[in-house]
Amino acid sequence: MKIKNAKFLTSFADSGTYLSAGYAIPEFCVVGRSNVGKSSFINMITGVKIALTSSQPGRTRLINVFAINDGEFNIVDLPGYGFARVTKSEKDKWGAMIEGYLQGSTNIRQVFALVDIRHEPTKLDLVMADYLYKSNLPFTVIATKGDKLSKAERSRNIMKISSVLGVGRDNIIPVSSVTREGKEDVLKRIDELLVK
Repeated sequence: MKIKNAKFLTSFADSGTYLSAGYAIPEFCVVGRSNVGKSSFINMITGVKIALTSSQPGRTRLINVFAINDGEFNIVDLPGYGFARVTKSEKDKWGAMIEGYLQGSTNIRQVFALVDIRHEPTKLDLVMADYLYKSNLPFTVIATKGDKLSKAERSRNIMKISSVLGVGRDNIIPVSSVTREGKEDVLKRIDELLVK
């Protein structure tokens, strides 16, 4: 898989508006807690700075859609969960947006569920993985910020992530937006799923 071009397409403030837009091409969706590195991950795999990054969590508050290879597939970036500094009603709105998209879209080929490799998955990470399992949504765990740990620490933490989330070790891809580690593995996964 080679990403030849990528561009920001549009944003949606709710899942209903997104679903009524009528997209009919494969989608790869990105979920994860606030500040886990979703935008950096998207920029890394596309090779273009198309997703806005911020050191402040809670930057993504909309469903953002990115068109890849002139419409070969879309990457859909969902709002981060677990951001503390917003009202409960705002959190509920984001939760409804995420669930509405995941339940409603018929184009999802894979969900990339991002977790921070430096820490044990949070309770919300576990809730998300459980939701994906129960909804029969195919997903791959992306362990971000791999450059922050030694090789031995990374190996230990990947085993911990595998155990806590109940996923196989081969379904966890460690990545780093700094070193570009994992980029080819992610693109290979996308390529395999587009062929199906």
